[in-house]
Amino acid sequence: MLWLAGLLAGCSTMSSWYEGVLGGEDNSAPLAPLTKIEKPVSLARVWSDSIGVGHDEQFVNLAPAVDDGRLYIADRKGRVVALDAATGKEFWSVQTGAVLSAGPAVGSGQVLLGSSDAEVIALDSGDGSLRWKVEVSSEVLSQPRLDLDRVIVQTADGSIAGLDAENGEQVWVIDRTVPVLTLRGTSSPAVKHGLVIAGFSNGKLAAFSAEKGFIAWEKSIAIPQGRSELERIVDIDGSPVIAGDAAYVATYQGRIARIDIQDGNTSWERDMSSSAGLGVDYSQVYVTDDNSHVWALSRSNGASAWKLEALENRGLTAPAPFDDYVVVADTEGYVHLLSRYDGHIAGRIELDSKGINTPPLVVGDMLYVYGNSGKLAAFSIQESR
Repeated sequence: MLWLAGLLAGCSTMSSWYEGVLGGEDNSAPLAPLTKIEKPVSLARVWSDSIGVGHDEQFVNLAPAVDDGRLYIADRKGRVVALDAATGKEFWSVQTGAVLSAGPAVGSGQVLLGSSDAEVIALDSGDGSLRWKVEVSSEVLSQPRLDLDRVIVQTADGSIAGLDAENGEQVWVIDRTVPVLTLRGTSSPAVKHGLVIAGFSNGKLAAFSAEKGFIAWEKSIAIPQGRSELERIVDIDGSPVIAGDAAYVATYQGRIARIDIQDGNTSWERDMSSSAGLGVDYSQVYVTDDNSHVWALSRSNGASAWKLEALENRGLTAPAPFDDYVVVADTEGYVHLLSRYDGHIAGRIELDSKGINTPPLVVGDMLYVYGNSGKLAAFSIQESR
């Protein structure tokens, strides 16, 4: 089901409908059954752990992050943990006391998190001690980003802000109007060499200077259409991905497009609805659409290479390229390994019976998956002999 949030001032009843629920499959349609895989590729569990309450049955954006050999992870009730990415050994664990909703992001010696109480928190990556904590305009559902000496934060009310990485002081802020009805969730900005690419709930994509917040360009990826507010939802909830000189982005009830990051010109676009998002490798773009069909498209022209429908309605995450495969996870807690060449299901492993809402993370030859109940595991591909 695609969860919505009413954002009219004073509309607390509509907001309460969706508070405390997980996104996932459309409950009005049956999940595609899992079929036997002939000669499956094995995902070997390298290590696993349990991280507090995980998402605590909330729709939040808590995901693992890896930096300099350490993996950082947080749970909804404020626990943040640093582990050895290769072995799972714990380096430190702290309780922030915050109701965490996004993060962590890691860089420049800091671990950054967002809260439902409109806070951005920076911890020392070495020992977890608090560096600073500041208030922002509303709940943080997007992953904070670090670029140069700025922390980029996008909030649920449509604002995007640049904070001083040393002390959290706000350097610039840009406000955007939020439609009456949107999906619950916020796209996380992409950053590269001082340029911020951010998607908004009105279907627009924009580029900003990380240092000063100057707008380089802005364009509509999807235009709201239809008579009802539901028909007019065109959120960019899946995070844009920068690869080379282009940004790839998908919208709900709209399009997927390749945009030149320097001038905002569109290289190609095609109609497709996706709230989960996409992944990119050296030659293809992988997209999970809103029926949980997985597509592989050419990076150069958007042509379809393959489409997998066998996991229909299973509430799939965004795809993550992994060696010769593409990884997605589903609402029943399974991790699926797809061939990047033709999309067939090559392997499968179960992690969390409460489901997996967070896209898998690939770092080198390791795959990290975080389940909704707090189960965390690292996998590698087991080569057949």
